[in-house]
Amino acid sequence: MQNLPGKTAFVTGGASGIGLGIAKALLGAGMNVVIADIRDDHLQSATKELDGGTRVLAVKLDVTDRANYARAADAAEAEFGKIHLLCNNAGVAVVGPVELATFDDWDWVLGVNIGGIVNGIVTVLPRILRHGEGGHIVNTASMSGLVPHPWATIYGTSKGAAVHMMECMRGELEPRGIICSAFCPGAVQSNIAEASKTRPAELADTGYAEADKRRQQGGNFFHLYQTKEEVGERVLQGILADELYIMTHSEFRQGLEERTESMRAAVPDLPENQEYKNTFAMLFRNPIHADEIARRRSVKS
Repeated sequence: MQNLPGKTAFVTGGASGIGLGIAKALLGAGMNVVIADIRDDHLQSATKELDGGTRVLAVKLDVTDRANYARAADAAEAEFGKIHLLCNNAGVAVVGPVELATFDDWDWVLGVNIGGIVNGIVTVLPRILRHGEGGHIVNTASMSGLVPHPWATIYGTSKGAAVHMMECMRGELEPRGIICSAFCPGAVQSNIAEASKTRPAELADTGYAEADKRRQQGGNFFHLYQTKEEVGERVLQGILADELYIMTHSEFRQGLEERTESMRAAVPDLPENQEYKNTFAMLFRNPIHADEIARRRSVKS
């Protein structure tokens, strides 16, 4: 799928923040781009900012609405013929002590961050397989999905699932010409803090109102965050290189190493049952990780 010019990308949450940054980079690489977003105002401003003419299609999409998703995919195919690249980028967040979380907090975040991805895969993957020209799926996860931390239990749970999904699907789909990547950014200048503006009324009961107020009064740190253009170019680079994990910040290295080592240290030092190991060999390791290590070493050399 590295031959991008003339092919079509479908980017959810594509009208602002990370999604708009990805759309910009893909448009610059010669792709047609569908920006799918729940906010009309963002779709209007993004269309103007992209200035891509007939190579950009803006569609309103609530990723939790499966019928809406099918109509959006139909519109993309009607405009550009085929979808080759699916960026499951739409996301929301709540942050605070887990004991304050309501059912609505859980249902809203998981419904968008996991349910929206599921809807994208079930809707778009068969279309990519059908045309047989290869493709790529990118899940926007987060470093919170790889380096979990307190007060982000709901968000981190959803983002960990987004990573795990790509790890499972990679080995299934790569032999069929579809690459799967988990995009795990650190802090980015995005509009995720405004996600509550599109929170459904039926899921309005939140335990985090006070926590959100304190967070918003905690200061502006945007100068420490990467821009949407920087992360968009990083995603493009990861797509071109078929990366399994697309990361943006080296500051997480120690946290990743400590998490990995803590899991290694937890493995019991017991004799192995070779019959068990041979019978269920596929469960004990995933070849995609060795492949990713080898690919990264070859790039460095």
